[in-house]
Amino acid sequence: MTNQHSSDQHRSPVTVIGLGPMGVALAESLLNHGHAVTIWNRTAQKGDDLITKGAHRAATVAEAVSRSPVTIVCLKDYATMHAILNSVVDAMTGRALVNLNSGTPTEAHAAARWTAEHDVDYLDGAIMVPPPLIGEADSVFLYSGSQDVFDRHRATLASLGDPRHLGSDPGLAVLHNAALLDLMYATMNGFLHATALVGSAGVPAVDFGELAVKWFMPTVVNESLIEQASELDQGDYPGDFGTMEMNANALEHITRTSVEQGVHSDQPRLMQQIAERAIAEGYSGRNYLAVFEIFKKPTHTG
Repeated sequence: MTNQHSSDQHRSPVTVIGLGPMGVALAESLLNHGHAVTIWNRTAQKGDDLITKGAHRAATVAEAVSRSPVTIVCLKDYATMHAILNSVVDAMTGRALVNLNSGTPTEAHAAARWTAEHDVDYLDGAIMVPPPLIGEADSVFLYSGSQDVFDRHRATLASLGDPRHLGSDPGLAVLHNAALLDLMYATMNGFLHATALVGSAGVPAVDFGELAVKWFMPTVVNESLIEQASELDQGDYPGDFGTMEMNANALEHITRTSVEQGVHSDQPRLMQQIAERAIAEGYSGRNYLAVFEIFKKPTHTG
């Protein structure tokens, strides 16, 4: 009986609103997994290829949300979602809305309150892979909100990738999304700045990349960070093998080198200033992980 229920749920109808590259990929994956898919987009022509693959194009948003027990929205932001769905929210009563827009936790909480007022089940989500990887079994999707709603639609969500529920707080998915993107951009900026720095002496990016990515980066970004994470949770930053003073000194050297080489110096200067703030707040003899305590506080504005 359980397997039959799972199979039925796996093939349940789904509506997809928003047909940018990501929305199209979501709809295609659902079609490939045997779902009856209804689509709607402001520019209807963006769904032409999906129609040839078996999707149904709804004439209105109201029709679109009425055709399926669950609607997945993949739009620019929360404001766009509200602009499209506010007038048809009554048609969604008793149904589920899965929001895969980008935004902030505050916006996710507001969306959860709005749907609750209209008896609409709600999950907030974040897609952690590019469009070509949608539908792969190990492509991670993050969701937050009601555990019950997640469990009821888990099999449908699994048609898109690996669904992971982070907790009942509806803001957790978009918060994790922002945090992981923060990590991505910081890592990329570090590599790009370092490459520009050695490039100032004529070193090809390919040569530096070989050294940085294959040797240096694996010594820094590896599973040891998981072990060090416990120190962050405990606020324990022993300086036995290097202090904040030592790190601030190194960052000052990077800043001066950037200036000498005629390379943009704002990024290392900011890191130097953060380390100096940590020293000013009493972490001079602690290791560099103590910067975590600075990041947990608001930015100084004056």
